[in-house]
Amino acid sequence: MSPLTQRRLDAFRRNRRGWWSLWIFLVAFVLTLAAELIANDRPIVVRYDNGWYFPIVRDYPETVFGGDLKTWAEYRDPYVAAKIAEKGWALWPIIRFDHSTINFDRVRPHPAPPDAENWLGTDDQGRDVLARLIYGLRLSLLFGLALSLVSTVIGIAAGAVQGYFGGRVDMVGQRFLEIWGGLPQLLILIIVASMIAPGFWTLLAVLVLFSWTSLVGVVRAEFLRGRNFDYVRAAKALGMNDARVMVRHVLPNAMVATLTFMPFILNGSIVSLTALDFLGLGLPPGSPSLGELLAQGKANLHAPWLGLTGFIVVAALLSLLIFVGEAVRDAFDPRKTS
Repeated sequence: MSPLTQRRLDAFRRNRRGWWSLWIFLVAFVLTLAAELIANDRPIVVRYDNGWYFPIVRDYPETVFGGDLKTWAEYRDPYVAAKIAEKGWALWPIIRFDHSTINFDRVRPHPAPPDAENWLGTDDQGRDVLARLIYGLRLSLLFGLALSLVSTVIGIAAGAVQGYFGGRVDMVGQRFLEIWGGLPQLLILIIVASMIAPGFWTLLAVLVLFSWTSLVGVVRAEFLRGRNFDYVRAAKALGMNDARVMVRHVLPNAMVATLTFMPFILNGSIVSLTALDFLGLGLPPGSPSLGELLAQGKANLHAPWLGLTGFIVVAALLSLLIFVGEAVRDAFDPRKTS
């Protein structure tokens, strides 16, 4: 590890708010990746009649556990649970609800307030809010990371070409960005949603079309500055081709600004998905998402736990990313790492 990298890491750690925000974010992300082990309507493992079964991985017919039907076992059914208890046991997740499981046992109408069974209550369809929150948070984070990564790669490539070659290439690229940035993004999303069924990948592709421009200006400025450095001119004079000069000599300088902007790009990606789901233009109906939870809170003002849960989680998640971004910005600030 170079001394400069070590100084940057030390500067990042000195920002206690950003340092702890990063750890909280990573812990939340790892927990959501294991959502099936935390919230599920199936046991993690079943020990029955000296045999081991893993319902969380595969389906088993009810007859395997002494039932009468050959259909897939419904483990929340008291009859199936009693059959398993006769000759074995079942290890359940902490939350016995999947993101789509409807709780038919509640006496009060849905949306029902929080209680010992549904810790954050149920939504207007009887689904557990906490389970949907865990799955929705995972979906939002994975979507945001994928959108940020693809947009960053495209933005770096476009900005590098413009800044390195300059002249007519730069002029044409800038005019294209001005035209492309003026297109109505929401209108295009509405048109796409009316033509094809929106899904994870289709929505990702549409948002990439507009989000890649966020880094072009920063990378372009770094390449415009770096292409005139003496070591870059020396590399070109020695016969190194343009692609190798861009990647080996100019891109490392541009990556400093890119890494500084990455947490804020991720923040914007999550906000984009949340806003589209809130407006009903995002993921298919029934998909667990933070925007859908906020929309339910707006539609059910008599159930404040829906809106409050969505608002607190979204606000906390975005605040963590902002704090991490500020810490990264300070770490790469030469005035604070010298």
